[in-house]
Amino acid sequence: MKKGIHPEYYEATVRCACGNTFTTGSTKEELRVEICSECHPFFTGRQKTAERGGRVEKFKKKYGLD
Repeated sequence: MKKGIHPEYYEATVRCACGNTFTTGSTKEELRVEICSECHPFFTGRQKTAERGGRVEKFKKKYGLD
């Protein structure tokens, strides 16, 4: 490896919006994330339900065609 062209490598602290913290290697000293393996539905098995509705239902509701 050439000297002087590589960025500094730190042991970074990662902070999630759910409050979970862990350490990893990065070129930044601190990272903030919105979702991590402790709160992601794929890893936790809990599905967050959100009633979205389809395009047709939104159109009908918007124009009162129900």
